[in-house]
Amino acid sequence: MVSRRHAPHSLINFLCRHSFRSAPEQACFKAFGPIPDRLRFPAISAIHFGMATPNILIFDSGLGGLTVHREIVKARPDARLTYAADDAFFPYNAREESELVARVLAVMDELIAAHHPALVVVACNTASTIVLPHLRARFTVPFVGTVPAIKPACAASASKLVSVLGTEGTVRREYTRALIRDFAQGCAVTLVGSRRLAELAEAELNGEAVADTDILREVAPCFVEANGARTDTIVLACTHYPLLLDRLGKIAPWGVNFIDPAPAIARRVVDLLGPGTSAGQAPPARIIFTSARPPSAALSAALLRFGIAEAAATGV
Repeated sequence: MVSRRHAPHSLINFLCRHSFRSAPEQACFKAFGPIPDRLRFPAISAIHFGMATPNILIFDSGLGGLTVHREIVKARPDARLTYAADDAFFPYNAREESELVARVLAVMDELIAAHHPALVVVACNTASTIVLPHLRARFTVPFVGTVPAIKPACAASASKLVSVLGTEGTVRREYTRALIRDFAQGCAVTLVGSRRLAELAEAELNGEAVADTDILREVAPCFVEANGARTDTIVLACTHYPLLLDRLGKIAPWGVNFIDPAPAIARRVVDLLGPGTSAGQAPPARIIFTSARPPSAALSAALLRFGIAEAAATGV
C-alpha cells in the first residue's frame, strides 16, 4: 500500500521569496554581466498577477519535471506551457557545480529570450539548490524552484523515522543537511543517494523494460527499522521519482507516505500568477529537447498522457 503526501507551499516559499543576494551571488552577477534589455520583465505584482493567459516555462534536466507540469496544468489549465528538457546535459548529478551554473545560465538566456515567460519553474532539485540564486541574480523574471520537503515530512511522521531519497549530489550537499538540522523536529533522518533511479524513470518513459529489482536496489536503504519503529515517510527529493510512484508502492516492504513536492510548486505558481480564468483551456503544451533528438514513439505517447502534443524540431 502506498500513500502520497504533498508538501505545503510554505516549503517552496523559502526558495521563492529569499533574495539570495549574498556576496558570492553578487560576484556571479558581476561576472556574467548586467541583464540585457531584451530579458527585462515588468514587476510581477504590477503586470503578471491575474494575467489571463500567462506563458509558463518549466525547466528540468530531463523528464522528471513532467510530474510538476502535470500539477501546474491542473492548477492553471488556461496557461500556455513550454517544457524545456536539457537532455543534452543529463544527468545534472554528474556535473561539477561551476559547470552546471554556466550551462543552466546559458540555456536559460536563450529560453527566456525565445519564449518571454511570465514565470519560470525550475522543476529540478539539483538546479534549484545550485543554480537558482544565480538565475535570480541574472534575470528579473520570477523563478519558482523546488527543494527537499524535509520540514513537512518530519512534521507528518509518526514513527519519527524519515528518509530523504535524492540524487547522490542532492543528499551530499550542505544545503540538504542544513534543512535537516533546522527542521528535523526530533526525527532521525536517513539520507539515501540514488545513482540510477532518475535514469530508470527516464528509461521507463521511453518504453524500456525496468525491473523491480533495479528499482528496489536504489530505494531499499530508505526503509529503516530501529527500536521497534519503521520508516513511515520518504521524501522524494528528485522530480523524476514520482514518475515511478506506483512501482515504488508495489515494491515497498511496508506502507509509507511518499512526499511529492509537485502540488506545492503548482500552488506557488498560482500564488504568483493568480488563479486561472474560465476562458477555456490553452493549446497543448510543447516540449523542447536541447539535444534536438526526436522523442521515441513510446515517449511521444507518454508525453501525450501529460498533455504535451508537440516537440520542437531543434534544440536550444
